[in-house]
Amino acid sequence: MFYFWRTKLTAPGRYAFLGLTVAVLMAMGSALLPIYHFACVLIALFFWVVVGGFVLRPKVSVVSHFPEKASAGQTIRGAFTLTNRSRFLTGYDISGLFFDKLSSSLQPGPQPLVIDALAPGKSADLEVELKALRRGAYVVPRLQAFSTFPFNLWRTQTRGVSQLGKLLVLPRFHPAESITLPGSTRHQPGGIMLTSHIGESPEYIGNREYRPGDSMRRIDFRSWGRLAKPIVREYQEEYYSRIALVFDTFIPGKRKEPPGGFDNLEAAISLAAAVADALARGEYILDIFAAGPELYVFRSGRHTTHFESVLEILSCIDACRTNPFATVTPALADELGNISTVLCVLLDWDASREQLARAAAESGCSVKILIVRDAPTTQPLDNVEAWADSVTVWSPEAIREGRYDVL
Repeated sequence: MFYFWRTKLTAPGRYAFLGLTVAVLMAMGSALLPIYHFACVLIALFFWVVVGGFVLRPKVSVVSHFPEKASAGQTIRGAFTLTNRSRFLTGYDISGLFFDKLSSSLQPGPQPLVIDALAPGKSADLEVELKALRRGAYVVPRLQAFSTFPFNLWRTQTRGVSQLGKLLVLPRFHPAESITLPGSTRHQPGGIMLTSHIGESPEYIGNREYRPGDSMRRIDFRSWGRLAKPIVREYQEEYYSRIALVFDTFIPGKRKEPPGGFDNLEAAISLAAAVADALARGEYILDIFAAGPELYVFRSGRHTTHFESVLEILSCIDACRTNPFATVTPALADELGNISTVLCVLLDWDASREQLARAAAESGCSVKILIVRDAPTTQPLDNVEAWADSVTVWSPEAIREGRYDVL
């Protein structure tokens, strides 16, 4: 009954149906009453609307045209192309509605306009607006095309199929002018070859005499012939600042996630995006570690992954509702051998998070801690700077408004 009321009847049709129901109830007493004839007229009207609409329904295909990516808080404008695939039938009063469940994080705008007439073989566009309340990967549900012809009382679904649309909403952030990083460089095994998509060799610094154990591949035969003694080319491995961005997704408790997401988590993701943007403008190798039920690792390398790819990863991070640090901390410690600096973006400060940050410091990494929280931390931050390079607490409001220049 709810499906019938919500999807089949138009707004005028609902009033007509209510009138029909009242008329039928009042006419049950006697066929001689005028209301009886009025009820018969309404029944005949609805019969003609349903049967006539079914017989005259056109075959319409629906193709969605939405941008692949958008930013959180942005109004997204897309379009659906409706094409009449019928040979002879002209479609009248054709429109479309989202009858499938739309994500609560996507707010639909005004409903699409009505196409008065769609001739066989012709196409027309229906524009649609959606507002993304939070970042994430969404499936735009099928738009069902229907005709309200005749009389605009009953929706008759057209024949044909519609496509699902896909939409990736990236986190919204305010770029920082720069970022202050503690620490130094570390040797990266494999040199540039592992940190560049071009596959360059280690840096050539000159020639020297052959020594026992040198690779035969590095012998410079021209210099050997000129100097009459074995000469080899000498190379130097590259040293880079490899940065680990450790991201905290732990949200304790069982409170339901609002349509706009958890305030602290969304602000922390925006801050992580600003950090990644600042690092992308420098000669850094960025690794992202997301602390969820398992340790999720993304290695960006140098020049191998664009900043857009980092945003795509941040857009799909979900909250973890169980404390993951007992499992994540040992796994992270195993990954820190070549890391110069660890940037921790945390949602709170407690014993488990301190253990994770201390593990990074004990591995020889410089540690910078950024905490996103609008309330006092669970554990005080006393004496943290004695072993960490810096600790900063940001409120979600300050991050949303971009009240920072240097991170």
